[in-house]
Amino acid sequence: MRKAFLLGAGLGTRLKPLTDTLPKPLIPFANRPLITHVMDHCIAAGITDFAINTHHLAEAWAMAFPDGTYRGASLSFFHEPVLLETGGGIKNIEEWINGDPILVYNGDIITDLPIDRLITGHMGSNNTATLAVQPHGPALHLAIEGRRITDIHGKVAELAGTHQFTGIYCIDPEILDLIPPGEKISVIPAFLELIKRNELGAYLVKGEPRWLDLGTREAYREASFEMTPNIHPTAQIDGTVANSWIGGNCRIEEGATVENSILWPGTTVLRDAQLTNCIVHSTSPASGRHLDADL
Repeated sequence: MRKAFLLGAGLGTRLKPLTDTLPKPLIPFANRPLITHVMDHCIAAGITDFAINTHHLAEAWAMAFPDGTYRGASLSFFHEPVLLETGGGIKNIEEWINGDPILVYNGDIITDLPIDRLITGHMGSNNTATLAVQPHGPALHLAIEGRRITDIHGKVAELAGTHQFTGIYCIDPEILDLIPPGEKISVIPAFLELIKRNELGAYLVKGEPRWLDLGTREAYREASFEMTPNIHPTAQIDGTVANSWIGGNCRIEEGATVENSILWPGTTVLRDAQLTNCIVHSTSPASGRHLDADL
């Protein structure tokens, strides 16, 4: 398996105003675009070609990856003027899939889930799709028997759910026959049909893999500070900085104080600023005293 489809077309509504200027998968995380962490994970598992669907602020993708590559891997972008949801998004890249099995991966999560084992397990099975699942979490909607998924939301056999879907899965091209063309549709109806055919597999994630969902501002900050903050070498720091992520080409003037904050690349903090627990993402210089603010 050499191809992966990264879901990048979401609106990022819960992260506003951070997503007013960038699609959610492109927001800076640990001083580089969030989705590059996802691609690193996939490349380590042998992926060499990526398809990414776009919608909100689609032009930002070309600016982030002007030559259509990342670390030697090929990037193909598929714009959705109208959001197609997961099933429609997969059907929309049918020509790119070109008869190959692919990995599907949400483009806005950080995890060390062993996707290489998921891929190996899928490729050695008779499954049309294999979902990575875990036996804990707030959304236990999947019923599991051995290495098979036997129900989702009780819609096939009215079975109670015991496992949560991680949003990472492998599919064979045959699943495309179960998704109508040109429609806005979830992939779940196709999964339900595969359950009836005994062709929906489960890869059970063992232990407690690292799992960071950056869906909200609070989750974004929390995930960022689970890692050790650093200052990008191109940042100009004349003020005081403590325990903060400072992006490339940032400028912090003398007299300014920045603590427990995140500065996106190219942002400026003026000399009168005192920032604590803030996220600076605007092209307008930050000034004044702020606590828990988005600037």
